[in-house]
Amino acid sequence: MRPGGTGETATQPGLQMAGVNLHGLMGHRAALLFGLYVACASVAAIHALLTKPDPRGTFIWILLCWLFPLAGPALYVLFGVNRVRTRARQLRAGLTARPAGDGSVASTDGFAAQLRRIGDAVTHRPLLADNSVRLLENGERAFPAMLAAIRQARRSVWMTSYIFDTDAIGRQFIDALGQASARGVQVRVLIDGVGEWYSWPHPVRLLRRAGVRAARFLPPRLLPPMLALNLRNHRKLLLVDGEQGFVGGMNIGGREVGKPNHRRMADLHFELHGAVIAQLAEAFGVDWSFATGESLAPIACRPVPGGQSLCRVITEGPDEDLDKLLFVIVGAISIAHRQVLIMTPYFIPPPELTAALQAAALRGVEVCLVLPERSNLRYVDWASRRWVQPLLQRGVQVYLQPPPFSHSKLLVIDGSYAQIGSANLDPRSLRLNFEIAVEIYDSAVCGELASYVLGARAHATTLAPEPTGRRHMGRRLRDSLFWLLSPYL
Repeated sequence: MRPGGTGETATQPGLQMAGVNLHGLMGHRAALLFGLYVACASVAAIHALLTKPDPRGTFIWILLCWLFPLAGPALYVLFGVNRVRTRARQLRAGLTARPAGDGSVASTDGFAAQLRRIGDAVTHRPLLADNSVRLLENGERAFPAMLAAIRQARRSVWMTSYIFDTDAIGRQFIDALGQASARGVQVRVLIDGVGEWYSWPHPVRLLRRAGVRAARFLPPRLLPPMLALNLRNHRKLLLVDGEQGFVGGMNIGGREVGKPNHRRMADLHFELHGAVIAQLAEAFGVDWSFATGESLAPIACRPVPGGQSLCRVITEGPDEDLDKLLFVIVGAISIAHRQVLIMTPYFIPPPELTAALQAAALRGVEVCLVLPERSNLRYVDWASRRWVQPLLQRGVQVYLQPPPFSHSKLLVIDGSYAQIGSANLDPRSLRLNFEIAVEIYDSAVCGELASYVLGARAHATTLAPEPTGRRHMGRRLRDSLFWLLSPYL
């Protein structure tokens, strides 16, 4: 027998057993990983199949989940699940809108009757008669009227704003609100928790020092974590004594004020009287109750004798109000006979809106879109340039306004129907923010608003369709990149 032979022979079975165990262990882990991959991909794919509205997007997510083990489902969880709507519903669960107004429904016929049926079905609010609407162009006209209303308030002042600057203009509002509160007026001010970071010192702190009951809407915080840039309250409202209301696109601050030849921004706001104030108050009451837990007593509003405007409020948000505004806008464009005028600071349209505008233009309706030549968000401008090309090719007229930056938001159809309010035509306003709009059926008011849009168009530059290959490649790539990212802008 060779020296050491016995030892060598003795170790062979051990090595063989270790190899078997090692291979068995590796096979067991591989089986576990494969099972985990199949389970995660299956769950993510089924979730996408059951919840995604677009079959093309759904197919891509399912493909991604199966082609990239574990990474695909992880990406879907991070970016594919719509948490905004779910989070909004969870946060605002139980906060339902109270019926606003006396329930009276104004009579309409023809075009207005068709559009009224859409609004009735979508909003579940009545269209109310006997209202008055007054246009207030820029802060020079809007702010003095708003401050006068606050200073004359006898019972209540309810106010909400996305941005409330603490500059000289903002301090005037803080002083007026503080004085109203000192007189015994019920003053409630709600400011968006992210929007208030545009100003320093923060307005809520200054308002509370002035004796005003002020609150923040979903302020960012570290513990418990709440850092989302979505779910913002973008509404702008001022309601005084249940008799007078202000709504539109203006935030509070000096950026809304300027000289005719030297201003940063142009904007529109509106003063309303009549029964529609109750619907505006109902919307504010829901937001205030959510932010503070305090329930405000309903306000009894009176119709305006001789008021000619039929009005209704549309609330939009990523909760039960999701897509209400979009449905009404698309419906209104779809039944337009003669003219569609749109003015918006940011234009990143959803596919439904693009199709409605194209179809209207192809029917022979004059479709006119007025955008700023340069907004305060250049990347949105670049994305918009790509979005408008298919519209131009179908006959939609697009005009670019020179500075100052126009922050106005208007929809006017056939000179007899209009929408005013806080919403832009982009995914943030139509899908992620809480917005408010007011429908107006009144040929006199709508004619004035149509004249405003056409006056802006007269001083704007016509945007023409781009011939293929004629534009600088770098700009085309830039615009296309931000077009690709536009759902997240």
